[in-house]
Amino acid sequence: MQTDCTEPRTIDEYISAFPQDVQQILEKIRITIQTAAPEAKETITYRIPTFTLGGSLVHFAAFKKHIGFYPTPTGIERFKKELSAFKGAKGSVKFPLNEPIPYALISEIVRFRVRENLERGNAGGQQKKDQAG
Repeated sequence: MQTDCTEPRTIDEYISAFPQDVQQILEKIRITIQTAAPEAKETITYRIPTFTLGGSLVHFAAFKKHIGFYPTPTGIERFKKELSAFKGAKGSVKFPLNEPIPYALISEIVRFRVRENLERGNAGGQQKKDQAG
């Protein structure tokens, strides 16, 4: 759905490539994630918005008819009952653009992923970041 052929370097650039109504949804998802994980860092990975904290936390992306939300397979598994109304796959879920986006559920999933990453320590990913910076 992006109208620009250039690869976005920031989440702002990614969001700005979409129609205004989709931009509003993407920005609200971004704020929801920031609120649930204030320590998380924003980046672009796989050409889509990504939040990291002790490793990959969640990704999200806009498509023609839905928002893709990627909280890893464990995030999907932990909330499979709550996500049962939506289509998805092992590590992703699709939120249709013509239905209300479940921002409160996104927040719960993000908080779960934060706890999961911090409990796991995600030592390998964090050590690499520490050595690089």
